[in-house]
Amino acid sequence: MTPEETRLWGALRGHRLGGFKFRKQQPIGPFIADFVCQAQRLIVEVDGSQHADSEQDLRRDAFLTDKGYRILRVWNNDVTRNFSGVLAAILAALSDPHPPIAAQWAPPSP
Repeated sequence: MTPEETRLWGALRGHRLGGFKFRKQQPIGPFIADFVCQAQRLIVEVDGSQHADSEQDLRRDAFLTDKGYRILRVWNNDVTRNFSGVLAAILAALSDPHPPIAAQWAPPSP
């Protein structure tokens, strides 16, 4: 893990952020997510500038979204310079209701 990922993991592990459980370096299909809260289907990615406008990330995001995940990307420099803002953004995403997987693909009720 990068130093920024290590710092964020310190705030996410052990249900420390809002009581939510996160896993680090979680395989999902052919990809590895930095941090995942399975209960809320939220992936948190900590990225550097090499990820700006990355086509590979677009394909990865499409795959993960298709599997019912939401993706929150935070920049390394935000983890370093605005850590409380990053934590607030993650909490806001966790607080946003997310439909269960079945409901996302279920046909409308007649």
